[in-house]
Amino acid sequence: MEAHVGDRIVVRSTHQGEPERTGVVLECHEPDGGPPYRVRWEPDGHTGLFFPAGTATVVEPDASRG
Repeated sequence: MEAHVGDRIVVRSTHQGEPERTGVVLECHEPDGGPPYRVRWEPDGHTGLFFPAGTATVVEPDASRG
């Protein structure tokens, strides 16, 4: 997995009825975009180190939005 500052992380639940988690990458610890990532999680804004697992995906910011 590769992510960069400003990308969104989406973690889909593996249990029925649990919501997915989303957050914004604040910091990458590897220069090539490798984990771990410091992420600010929504909706409460808590931050923490994140080591991705199989249900995590990266969504890059839309450059066409201004």
